Amino acid sequence: MFELIKQPWHWAVSGILIGLTVPTLLILGNKKFGISSSFRHVCAACIPSRIPFFQYNWRKEIWNLFFVTGILVGGFIAANFLSNPAQFVIAESTKSALSELGIRDFSNILPKDIFNSANIFTFKGLFFFIVGGFLVGFGTRYAGGCTSGHSITGLSNLQFSSLVATICFMIGGFISANIILPFILHILN
Repeated sequence: MFELIKQPWHWAVSGILIGLTVPTLLILGNKKFGISSSFRHVCAACIPSRIPFFQYNWRKEIWNLFFVTGILVGGFIAANFLSNPAQFVIAESTKSALSELGIRDFSNILPKDIFNSANIFTFKGLFFFIVGGFLVGFGTRYAGGCTSGHSITGLSNLQFSSLVATICFMIGGFISANIILPFILHILN
């Protein structure tokens, strides 16, 4: 049984499961699928202040906190107990392009050349962890939701604003991966 779980599955399996999450949440309790809202719920529960954005009945959305906790626990279990021991398969052209940018360790999903504890207190770490985290949070708030909320729930509900947000997410991702990231890595290396 564990060997079946440890093997790579076709991407469509997770796509179908994520796709079925939206109607399940709507049918079970008229809930919207989204992850970024859970941070707002945590802040509303933990920060005793008079900030209007956090003054609402967050207890109505506690199911979302359990959902996100399940994602975190599932990710921990998968990474520590169910990981596939085989090497990641990365195209040689991609390895070559990344090597030119200073990324040479392809043993993990996240390149250790960037994402490791030694980089946290360096300029590279400051840039990727702090500035990157701020931009993700700002973009999520500015767009009125995260990629999962807009691209999965919003598009399935035929919301035009989610279509616009998803198109902007994709354009931003292409620009970041093909222009901004190579530029930053060239400067930092």
